[in-house]
Amino acid sequence: MIIFPAKGVKTSSIPGYTYGSKTLATSPVSLEDLARLESTVLWTDDDVAALRRAGEILGPQADRILDVWYGFVGSHDFLIASFAGADGTANPDYLGAVRARFAQWIVDVCSRDRDQEWLDYQHEIALRHTAAKKNLTDGVSSPASVINLRYIIAFIVPLTATIRPFLAEQAPDADEVEAMYQAWFKSVTITAALWAEPYSPSW
Repeated sequence: MIIFPAKGVKTSSIPGYTYGSKTLATSPVSLEDLARLESTVLWTDDDVAALRRAGEILGPQADRILDVWYGFVGSHDFLIASFAGADGTANPDYLGAVRARFAQWIVDVCSRDRDQEWLDYQHEIALRHTAAKKNLTDGVSSPASVINLRYIIAFIVPLTATIRPFLAEQAPDADEVEAMYQAWFKSVTITAALWAEPYSPSW
């Protein structure tokens, strides 16, 4: 079982996690584009505070959340196929490395400022879903050379719907839970939209 890096633990220990690296390409999405995207999902200053609070709750539970998400992926052969090795079966090392980054992603969604550095890393993640970079980060030989865009879009639902119980465990106030839930939903939608950019010239 892989636990997300606790507060104060260097993220350099996470395989393939390159947030803030000077080697990352500059995102083709501008900060103005991002601001327009935020406006489109009805992002507000209240969402900023709610998301920060959500991060305080979700971060320590990241491994439990990943158990739910990985259970969902593992129950669908067409989804787990993205993590297959050369022999066509799920590669545990590949799954583990991605899991560690996914756990940190939960923390980053809630705590990182959406600046140029953040945009550049979203672009890097986006490329890792496409033929340009999939499998390269973890050095795997996988028959799956791309994550289909339709699944990136559709995954907004399970990544959002499954998060409310984790918020409610630590925040019994229904209004607070709803505010955090909506902020998380908006943030996941923004992320999915950014990850879709390499797939479409008309993004």
